[in-house]
Amino acid sequence: MSISTTLSFDPLFSFNHCVNREREPSIHSSKPKLFSLTSSSTLTLFNSSNNNCSYNFASWKPHKFHTPKFEAFATNTDTLESLQSSDVLFDQTFPINRTELVEGKIFVRLDHGKDLGNWELTVGCNLTGKWILHWGVSRVDDVGSEWDQPPRDMIPPGSVPIKDYAIETPMLKSLSSAEGDALHEVKIDLKPNNDISAINFVLKDEETGAWYQHKGRDFKVPLVNYLKEDANIIGPKKGFSLWPGALGQISNILLKSDATHDKVQDGDTGSRNTQVENSQLEGFYVELPITKEIIVDNSITVSITKCSETAKNNLYLETDIPGDILLHWGVCRDDLRWWEIPPAPHPPETIAFKDRALRTKLQSIDNGVGSSLQLSLGEEFSGFLFVLKLNDGTWINDMGDDFYISLPRSSSLIIGKKDDQFEGVQREVTEVTEEAGQEESASTFTDEIINEIRHLVTDISSEKNRKTKSKEAQESILQEIEKLAAEAYSIFRSSVPTFSEETIVESEAAVESKTVIFPELPPQISSGTGTGYEILCQGFNWESHKSGRWYMELKEKAAELASFGITVIWLPPPTESVSPEGYMPKDLYNLNSRYGTIDQLKDVVKSFHEVGIKVLGDVVLNHRCAHYKNPNGIWNLFGGRLNWDERAIVADDPHFQGRGNKSSGDNFHAAPNIDHSQEFVRKDLKEWLLWLRREIGYDGWRLDFVRGFWGGYVKDYLEASEPYFAVGEYWDSLSYTYGEMDHNQDAHRQRIVDWINATGGTAGAFDVTTKGILHSALERCEYWRLSDQKGKPPGVLGWWPSRAVTFIENHDTGSTQGHWRFPSGKEMQGYAYTLTHPGTPSVFYDHLFSHYKTEVSTLLSIRKRNKIHCRSTVKICKAERDVYAALIDEKVAMKIGPGQFEPPSGSQNWSSALEGRDYKIWEAS
Repeated sequence: MSISTTLSFDPLFSFNHCVNREREPSIHSSKPKLFSLTSSSTLTLFNSSNNNCSYNFASWKPHKFHTPKFEAFATNTDTLESLQSSDVLFDQTFPINRTELVEGKIFVRLDHGKDLGNWELTVGCNLTGKWILHWGVSRVDDVGSEWDQPPRDMIPPGSVPIKDYAIETPMLKSLSSAEGDALHEVKIDLKPNNDISAINFVLKDEETGAWYQHKGRDFKVPLVNYLKEDANIIGPKKGFSLWPGALGQISNILLKSDATHDKVQDGDTGSRNTQVENSQLEGFYVELPITKEIIVDNSITVSITKCSETAKNNLYLETDIPGDILLHWGVCRDDLRWWEIPPAPHPPETIAFKDRALRTKLQSIDNGVGSSLQLSLGEEFSGFLFVLKLNDGTWINDMGDDFYISLPRSSSLIIGKKDDQFEGVQREVTEVTEEAGQEESASTFTDEIINEIRHLVTDISSEKNRKTKSKEAQESILQEIEKLAAEAYSIFRSSVPTFSEETIVESEAAVESKTVIFPELPPQISSGTGTGYEILCQGFNWESHKSGRWYMELKEKAAELASFGITVIWLPPPTESVSPEGYMPKDLYNLNSRYGTIDQLKDVVKSFHEVGIKVLGDVVLNHRCAHYKNPNGIWNLFGGRLNWDERAIVADDPHFQGRGNKSSGDNFHAAPNIDHSQEFVRKDLKEWLLWLRREIGYDGWRLDFVRGFWGGYVKDYLEASEPYFAVGEYWDSLSYTYGEMDHNQDAHRQRIVDWINATGGTAGAFDVTTKGILHSALERCEYWRLSDQKGKPPGVLGWWPSRAVTFIENHDTGSTQGHWRFPSGKEMQGYAYTLTHPGTPSVFYDHLFSHYKTEVSTLLSIRKRNKIHCRSTVKICKAERDVYAALIDEKVAMKIGPGQFEPPSGSQNWSSALEGRDYKIWEAS
């Protein structure tokens, strides 16, 4: 399907933990940010969220144990058991990367230059950052564009031209003798008697990708008085001032202006003269307040001791986050981790929340910043769960999940988030010792338990309410989750299948790697993830139909593809189609296409199954081409086995006179858009998908143009056809500012996550966000883009890795279409990233059977050998201008970019596994 560049703005997806409680902001709910100057001349951050701060817990690391300082509650000394204990069983500090606003200044200064006949304009900022001045000039006679490139003699060294209208100049560090602060500034030489009327600029912080403007518009510094009414400079027409508003009224601008008139004549054209008044300027200096988000390092420490008299667990929590902190907490009795309230006594200022949790205000620490709390819990509880709420309404959790700390019944402790065990994710069980500096293996956790609960909730809902009317089926999934999450998880755990032979093999491998797999929780295949270890290959390009026998050509490659480690092959659209590539389907039951006959299709599917490769069919459900015209001459009547009429077409498709309901997504204008709200349409499509599964042997689906209809319909189709694996093509434009890709692409990946969530997690989606960010990072040598503001991968794989299908090229972006071709010569850097990182990677046929074959196949072997899966953990070690480096599952280290990196030395020995142009891979011995 050709790429659409329409930008849509969907509601942001958020989730809460499984206890019903007040609406809480998701850590995934940030929208694109733009800095702007307010009416009070302060640069502030606009965000759709109600709070200005977001939080993220980095992966915790062990530290030396210390005995916490316990203090009795002055107001209620009877509420807790004595906290005296000689042994600290657990003591852990969890880092918190917190963002907050800091204040600084932007200044603009006009001074005499080195040559007293010239002037020098200085623009600076005293906040830390990698500041860039993005600037241009306006000319006296400009009509139309307000920006133009300045003369060469005005451009400072180190500047970079931006197309033909602007300059980007790094703001260099200098020490201000007046301020004593580290400043970043740019000096621009101004020549007299030129035709420049103003300098326009905005500031950019390359570290964050944020742009700083004035009230949503560019800063403009007029340099001359002018008389033309139609001049393109906005602001006062007399005198030198900073435009507009309060900035122009700052009293410390010193100006003396003598009017002179210069006559400008347009050569031989005889055009009118333009009069320009030059200003005789004296020096001036203006300061403007500015705010910027910075990362603040805080932490929370949890300590556990055992009371020798009562055998109860005494917990001590302490954090250095300033302000009032509310602890939202509860306990659980087993691995189900159902929240409940422990019996009294409770700490002072504790209230119950909906009979499932408690809320306690942390007590301020007398001699320091921060707050703390002491709790005493009985041995009948197996775990302590909590999240924190700040006084600005912000919630702190553990990467989207509740904090869980196993309460010791013996010397073993399990700390962290609940695993995604029911889909085969392994976790390591470690013992906590008191030896200082001992290395501990952090458990391999998933970031998405709440998202998986969503899947379960909607599954149970469909089982209990199969006769639900279609309107009821469109109720909010989020509301359903809040009502049924606990029940869904309970039912799931009680219905886990028994041991399988495949599970035994994986369990034995896990034992060899000192990783425990719980036998009662074997891997479960999910349509969104397969086994979690899938490697996808797109088995065609845009030209594959031209041979007329592509199926047979591909059949010859089956054994070789299996030898590479490919586990899933994506075949082209199989149906009769108006377009030869197959993306304009007509008769869905006619499978004789330009790629081959139906018998050849069955043959190639059988061949792949014989070598252990699953097969995806490329199904186009969004639209269908008609067979006949209606009386008005519109092609909207269908033939073949599915002989639908205008009722099958959405009513708001402007080209095909549909009589269905309005579309639930974006329209594809080249063919009639199908109305999936019609029960007969859904029934027919489900029967067709089941027929394809039985007749052809497809194992799953690649879903074309899923932006065109609601993801809930996809869930219905997948539940009916029960695919092994499914992935949707949800494609729209990333976020750009001034033609440059924004660093923060949360809004883009949020829209993809929203669609996956609408399917109930039954399908994955191509990680378009990651592809786009890789483009900018590799093209511009800006590898810092590969880490988001929370230190995680910036694409969908950073939020929902088990549902992210990563890729660098496909039949639309590359091949002979080339709509969005990956940076030339850097393809192997792209594969070094996608084939070592979590998510389900996809390899393009054109790359696999090219001069990249050896390198790609080696990367595939490294992934398979180290058992990297869709939920593997990533620790980003470097994300700088010229290098990105990461550790995956502590087994594989990788780097891309021309910069230097070596894996950290320590208990592991690293050996080079593969090295190529600007990339390198290591394996742990």
